[in-house]
Amino acid sequence: MRKVSLIAMLAMIFVIVGCSTGAPPPPPGLPPVQRERTATPAPTNDQEALSQLINAEGEAVVQQDIDRLRDLWANDGVVTDANRTPDNAADDKTWKGWAAIRDRYVNIVFPSNPAFAEHPNTRITITGDSAAALSDTKIGVTNLKDNDRWTFRKIDGRWKMTSLTFSLTAGR
Repeated sequence: MRKVSLIAMLAMIFVIVGCSTGAPPPPPGLPPVQRERTATPAPTNDQEALSQLINAEGEAVVQQDIDRLRDLWANDGVVTDANRTPDNAADDKTWKGWAAIRDRYVNIVFPSNPAFAEHPNTRITITGDSAAALSDTKIGVTNLKDNDRWTFRKIDGRWKMTSLTFSLTAGR
């Protein structure tokens, strides 16, 4: 009798498992979740293109859009945390190359879930196919003057971020 019950129970388990298709399908009629991106007008000059690039980085941070961020960065980009001591490189933290920059966004920036990330008061200097910018930082509870230093390079006709050094403002 025990053997028959055990065989019957195993048979039921196999039937149940065999009929399972994994996770249930999403409710019908709901549209797939899509990110809403701000339409970016075609820039009329390099200054405008670089301003749009900086704004796109902030928007992508808020939307946690790693694919968009990937498109903004040069492969050999570098991010540096100046640790609020811009004259002391010994305490800096640096992420070199896209893989490291990606890890920083995914593991450090995105978990803080900022409601906004803005870089107001940006001053851009262009020299041929290279550019630099200095901007204020407004992200989460942070609101600091002259806190971010950016560099850019025109690659295949498009501006890309090549470096970002942040936490330049001493103290808080």
